[in-house]
This record gives sequence, C-alpha cells and structure tokens, in this order.
Amino acid sequence: MTAGLPLRPSAVKEFAMTSVILPQNPNLQEFVDLAGALATKASNAFAAASSLEELEEARIEYLGDQRGQLRSFQVALGRLPKEDRPQAGRQFNAVKQQISEAYETRKLELAASGASAPTLADPTMPARRQWRGAKHPVTLVIEEIEGIFRELGFTIATGPEAETEWYNFGSLNFPPNHPAMDLHDTLYLRGDVLLRTHTSPVQTRTLQRYAPPIRVLIPGRVYRRDFFDPSHAPAFEQIEGLCIDEGISFVDLKATLTRFANRFFGKRPTRFRPSFFPFTEPSAEMDVQCGVCGGAGCAVCKQTGWVEILGSGMVHPAVLEATGVDSERYTGWAFGMGPARIALSRYGIPDIRVLYDSDVRFLEQAAAQLSGKAPE
Repeated sequence: MTAGLPLRPSAVKEFAMTSVILPQNPNLQEFVDLAGALATKASNAFAAASSLEELEEARIEYLGDQRGQLRSFQVALGRLPKEDRPQAGRQFNAVKQQISEAYETRKLELAASGASAPTLADPTMPARRQWRGAKHPVTLVIEEIEGIFRELGFTIATGPEAETEWYNFGSLNFPPNHPAMDLHDTLYLRGDVLLRTHTSPVQTRTLQRYAPPIRVLIPGRVYRRDFFDPSHAPAFEQIEGLCIDEGISFVDLKATLTRFANRFFGKRPTRFRPSFFPFTEPSAEMDVQCGVCGGAGCAVCKQTGWVEILGSGMVHPAVLEATGVDSERYTGWAFGMGPARIALSRYGIPDIRVLYDSDVRFLEQAAAQLSGKAPE
C-alpha cells in the first residue's frame, strides 16, 4: 500500500491494524476517501474491543486530542485549497460524528454486559478501614476553656499577630530596657513591628475601644525565640482573660480561676504562688498537680509534681492609664495560659513536641481516647 492512495473498501479490514496516513498536501478526493476509510477502521476497532480498557485505548488512537488519527485530518484541512475546504470540512464533521457515535454505542454495550468488572476481586474480603480524624487536643482545650468562661459572662476577643513595640510592650508597663524586648527573645519583622509574644496587646486594644465594665477572653497564636523541649515551643496558642470594673479585687480573681480549675481539672489539687509581671501588681502563678506523674515528678513538671497553667494578677494602674481608663475608679485582673501545656496535663501527653509532629499514629490515639474507643 502506498501512502496517499485511496483505500478500496475491500482493503479496509485487511489493513485494520495500520494507520490511515494522509499525504503531506492531499487533494480533495484523497481527503474524502481516506476520511471515510478512517471512519470504517475506527468503527471496526471499537466493535472489536472486549473491555472498557481496550475501548479506551482505541478511543485515544482515533479520537485522542494530541495523537489521535482524526487529529491529522483536522490539521490537513488548512492545507487544502480554499475552494475545497467547505466540502472537506463537511466530510470531516460527518466522519467525526460517525466515529464518536460508534464509540458511545460500544461503550454502552460493554457497560451493560459488565465487561469492565474486575475478575480477581473477592467480594467476601473486608473493606479497607476508613481513617477518621478528630479535633486536635489543643483545639479541644481552647474550646472547653472558652465554654467555661462564656458561662461566666466573658466575650471572645481577637487581634493581629503582628504588633508594634508599644502595643506589645510599652502599653503593658514594660520598661524600655526589659530583657523580653531583646532580639534573642522576640521575633522582630521590620522596625518596631514584631510577632506578638503574648495576646496581651488585645487587652490594650479592647480597653481603647470599649468602656468598662469589660470581661473578655482572648485566644490566639504567639511567637517567642524558645527552643523545642518537652514543655516549650517557639509558636504556640495562648489564652488570656481580662476583667475590668468598679470594685474588682484579688478575691474575685482567685475565686474565678479556682472555679475554672475545678470545672476543667476536676478534683486535682491547685495552688497559687507569688510572682511578678510588669503589667500586674500583685501577681501570682497558678499550678495544678501534674496529670502525667500524679505529683511524683517527671520531665513535664520538671520533677516538681506541679504544672504551671497560668500567670495572673491585678491589672497595673499604669496599664489602665495608658489606655485612658481611670485607675482611681476602675480596677481589674488578668490572666494568661498556654492551652498546649494544659493539654499535656489533661491528656497525659509526655512531650509538647508531639503536638506539632502531625503524626497520624498520635492523632489516631488522641481521637480514640477522646471518643472512648480503642484505636483500631
């Protein structure tokens, strides 16, 4: 067979496994005859397919967008004389429709006969186990804390993670030479803009925007130049609370936080220790008995038997004055805690770094523990 010569109808089947090749510059008769031969050949190939996989291979051979044989006829249309193109275009469209219909017909026949059904599948085999995720332990802790404080009349407040030095330090009574403002402790972005080291700037923004009485809970992510160890991370979630009103005292602070601890940790012992923070005076830290070792001492509690869950204190008058609140009329208290550290104690997790690993095995165990089911 010589390339470019028209195929005899009787020869189509004989050359069913060969390509229909157009001359480089076909005339109208060659284009029409070879297009008809291609339609017959494609229809025969579709009819011979015994499975959907074989049919798909034949479809790509004849109708494929990139290397299908019909594609060469579409390209050849542009090389025909201008006066022959209308008739050749009608022939091309008719052939394309014929081939497409032959394909669709055979596809329906094979689908109806179940030709594509796998022959080696065992319907008695158990299905693959479907893995189901669960909320992260830190997320659960945050949501539970928010729920407790909502019951106590607190509103959720949020703020930007990139702050200026004044909002992050100056408005909170930090002296200009405080070590926390050094580059080895804080991540600076540009000029006096930094990644907030605590969510306390939202307290300042809230006091600037709203008049007392104020009761807000402030969850959010904060950043510090800390090394990863069993109880520290350089980026972590924090929750702070702020209560400002007339006649607020340390008794209100201790009663509220004790109420929270009893709701969250149950009967586990707690304690307050004197401390110091630039933005509160007096200040105290609240500890809960370590849930990992039960008070015996471990790496999480640094062998003390206690885990610090929050720092707190009465809001310093300088903080109130910096935001335009009359410190002679109003008083208040504030606290801050790390939900990740609380999650360690709550769920008996020995190392805070596990929370950041995205280890599916840990997530499966956490999901099983929280749902009360054994891991599969």
